[in-house]
Amino acid sequence: MTALNVLGTPLVPCSYDPLTGYFRDGCCHTDAQDHGTHVVCARMTREFLDFSLAQGNDLITARPDHRFAGLKPGDRWCLCVLRWLEALQAQVAPPVELRSTHIKALERVTLAQLQAHATELSPD
Repeated sequence: MTALNVLGTPLVPCSYDPLTGYFRDGCCHTDAQDHGTHVVCARMTREFLDFSLAQGNDLITARPDHRFAGLKPGDRWCLCVLRWLEALQAQVAPPVELRSTHIKALERVTLAQLQAHATELSPD
């Protein structure tokens, strides 16, 4: 079965460089083992990366042992939906790629919240 995005269409890859996703397959796929629910495809901003670091999640520093080069502004990455929601509440939510954000995100955030931070226009 094909995974769906928040628009109800097939999930589109988020990023192959850097390689993202809970499964490191470039997509924001998820399953029951993904306790962080890494389903929001977001374009990194300096403000968000600094916020994440302050929350104890360093997405900036490279960790070669985990095949992680570190993120910089402009990179796309599959974020935990609750971290994105925390950033939203702190007014530092990064832009979202709707077509690459897994429909499971709608269990924790609304489509309107995501659309307000969308990088692309939603189809009618």
